[in-house]
Amino acid sequence: MKIIDLYIIRKFLGTFFFSIALLSVIIIVFDLSEKIDDFLEKQATLKGIVFDYYLNFIPFFVNMFSYLFTFIAVIFFTSKMAQNTEIIAILSSGISFRRFLFPYMLSAGFLALLSFYMSNFMIPHTNKVMWEFEKTFIKDPIKNENMNIHMQISPGEFVYVESYNSFTKTGQKFSIEKFTPDGTMIYKLNSDRITWDSASGRWNIRNYYIRSITAEDEFITKGLQLDTLINLRPQEFTLVADDIKTMNYFELNKFIEKEKLKGSPNIPKYLLEKYKRYAFPFATIILTLIGVSLSSRKVRGGIGMHLGTGIGLTFTYILFMQVSNVFATFGNISPLLATWIPNIIFGVLSIFMIRMAPK
Repeated sequence: MKIIDLYIIRKFLGTFFFSIALLSVIIIVFDLSEKIDDFLEKQATLKGIVFDYYLNFIPFFVNMFSYLFTFIAVIFFTSKMAQNTEIIAILSSGISFRRFLFPYMLSAGFLALLSFYMSNFMIPHTNKVMWEFEKTFIKDPIKNENMNIHMQISPGEFVYVESYNSFTKTGQKFSIEKFTPDGTMIYKLNSDRITWDSASGRWNIRNYYIRSITAEDEFITKGLQLDTLINLRPQEFTLVADDIKTMNYFELNKFIEKEKLKGSPNIPKYLLEKYKRYAFPFATIILTLIGVSLSSRKVRGGIGMHLGTGIGLTFTYILFMQVSNVFATFGNISPLLATWIPNIIFGVLSIFMIRMAPK
């Protein structure tokens, strides 16, 4: 590693961490001014505000915008080097443009690995602490009763609960239906109430009515109480989309496999979250290549021209990302393809721009 490599790495990482730290402070100040009334009203402690909320908010914020800040940081300090004729001097000394890219790729690789680690291991943990604080001191208390829940718990097996109380772990007007692959009902259970028994790990069903249907006959069973095993846990009634953001790499994979066995209709959303954790770190490398090729040329507009073009490209990237995610959620695009479409498009663009960059 040469002195020029250390010089560029220091410029790259220094600009990145300084800019994101500066914006983090600004965001925290505005957020604090907006939420200070909630903190005072609900008597949040200073320790909780600093360590449970904002200290856990910073990794979430940094990772969310890391690839964009990487892009802007590269454009900012590289265009400044170009305006000071430093890049011309480096290339004129016999260093090839490919060799010139080495410290950029080294820094981008470090940030990509950091982003991957934060997305899959660090942030799920910090999200748990931060959101628990939000539920207590910021957001309105979560409703403890969910209404009209329909759920598939395994292929061909469906449950319905008219209302479910998460505090008492009790559901009212419960039913479970089983169907053959051709859609024929073979079993149905109706009950007035269902309650989770944490000691036995079973559901206690009250005032039940069971229909068992065969090709030749139909059997009806009634009773006042029944303890039974069902492929269902109380937390599954209250699962929300943000809950998967508190799962680390291994927990998320295990959760998705479990939901696939149940035939959950939300699998595309879960897969999008999984594949984003791979695609975003890789975007750091792609946008670094585009940033170097864009800002290494000395132009009349200077840094302002490069920054303007760079910001335009970042918003284009975000647009592609949002559109592809919508199609993956509500259309027929594979979640894997949807998360990688922006990287594929901008990856091709980066190759073209690198070839057109001044050598």
